Amino acid sequence: MGLMAVNVTRDGALCGDEALARHLATLPRNAPIIVMVHGYKYDPGAEGRCPHETLFDASAADCGRGVSWGTELGAFDGAASPLCIGFGWPARGSVWRAWHMADRAAAPLAGLLSRIAARGRRAHLVAHSMGARVCLRAVALAPAGSVGRVILLSGAAHRQDARAALTSCAGASIEIVNVSGRENTVFDLLTSAVTGVPNQTIGCGWQAGDPRWLDLRLDRDDTLAALRRLGFPVAPPSARICHWSGYTRAGVFALYRALLADRPLALRMLTPEPATETRSAILVRPRTAMP
Repeated sequence: MGLMAVNVTRDGALCGDEALARHLATLPRNAPIIVMVHGYKYDPGAEGRCPHETLFDASAADCGRGVSWGTELGAFDGAASPLCIGFGWPARGSVWRAWHMADRAAAPLAGLLSRIAARGRRAHLVAHSMGARVCLRAVALAPAGSVGRVILLSGAAHRQDARAALTSCAGASIEIVNVSGRENTVFDLLTSAVTGVPNQTIGCGWQAGDPRWLDLRLDRDDTLAALRRLGFPVAPPSARICHWSGYTRAGVFALYRALLADRPLALRMLTPEPATETRSAILVRPRTAMP
């Protein structure tokens, strides 16, 4: 179906969504709606840091670490391709400022989800880094039935954000896949420093036994083996420290596309339950040579 952009201004207003009704009117009923939410250091309109010109854009020369989310999620694959909505918010400045802005961006995103729901559709969400906080807090404000699956990539969010989402009206019917790995440990520790509470980030896992939440640890050999059995060969981590491997590793987007197309995947049966851990663990060496 294609790609459209919406943005949150610094005063919390949502702009660029005027074409939403037109897109929804022509969208096939079986075509997914995917809202893509970037993380820290992106800002709509900022030179070299605009997510619509880098991370989300299929035609940009620099597609955000060599990956265009819009292309990888299938926005240009034909008539039944998803409508991918790039959701931009001001995430520049200090990590504390961006953390605060992530909270402010939640209400406009919830408003967007409400507008989609008013047309009888629901949206899926995929988010990286602090975009996970935006998504979880937006779900907590969104109407019932407005959100399907949520994929969080190396999410910088607190477990309180997850709890608020899961106990909300929209949370009753969602499924959250929390993609993490030990290569993100440094960034999980940074999130803990921002919140002031150690070992309570979603990077440490949910560990609450909720069937709507799945911790998918892509640093584990048994997890990768299980995904291969499902037909999703995902490359192992190639670096000891990396905040972006959740979307830059070979094979991950084939898995995400299947999840966002509502395919019932047997992930919970085949992936092992993550062991309880803290983020003060020693960083392990990658299984492949560092570049």
